[in-house]
Amino acid sequence: MPSHAYQNYALLLLFFYLSPVFADNQATEIVKQALSHWRGEKSSYTVLQMTIQRPLPKGQSTMTLRVWTMGLKNALVHLINPNNDKYNGHALLLNHGKAWRFSPHTKQITPISLSEMNQNWRASDFSNNEITKMDDLVTHYTHSIKRTETTNTGQTVYLIEAKPKPDAAVIWGKQQLKIRDDQIILEQAFYDQQDILIKKRVTSKIKTMGGKAIATVQRMQLVDSVDEWTEIVIKEAKFNIKVPRGTFSLSNLRNKRF
Repeated sequence: MPSHAYQNYALLLLFFYLSPVFADNQATEIVKQALSHWRGEKSSYTVLQMTIQRPLPKGQSTMTLRVWTMGLKNALVHLINPNNDKYNGHALLLNHGKAWRFSPHTKQITPISLSEMNQNWRASDFSNNEITKMDDLVTHYTHSIKRTETTNTGQTVYLIEAKPKPDAAVIWGKQQLKIRDDQIILEQAFYDQQDILIKKRVTSKIKTMGGKAIATVQRMQLVDSVDEWTEIVIKEAKFNIKVPRGTFSLSNLRNKRF
């Protein structure tokens, strides 16, 4: 190959590595892989303990959730504990772009819009989207890598900025994520439309569970109040399991024994 051809090839490679389009594609792929790792590439089942901290007189409350997922469009969430809590039996279903909730108080199944998925789950600081591990962070946002960092163990951490696509039904002006090169989300910061930081989710513990390293303790903290946060602790996790046919159905939404 002539020398000028090598030069042109080198310039072409340099263009791709510096091109914003290339960087955006890489950032989107990193976010996709992180969500896939979190949900399980095909399916998952998790049992988690959620602790909600509020200023007195409310104080602290704890509940247990069971969550099934399959792919990126199906999820079923059951609140199973405590037995005397008014929310016990509350459930949420996501099935191929449609969502429903079951209220044990009214015994009714109610369809909810995807915009309502942005609302908080049962007075916690996690949204319905985040509890069901919905993929709106991929489908409704564009992504770019702002910088990279290196941990003291030599792992690369990507700082990725996610901005809403035009007309996306989301409430955040932007999100910023720190994602480790093994697909674990270390931090997720949520900014309002005025670019003010509202809340931040931070991973404080990582363990091997279900055959891979996952974030097992995460806290969502409101930035303007030290007394308002929600912490999730994963108690059990299984990934790429066989999910029974009909799992993500309206009948299982109200089925406490499922």
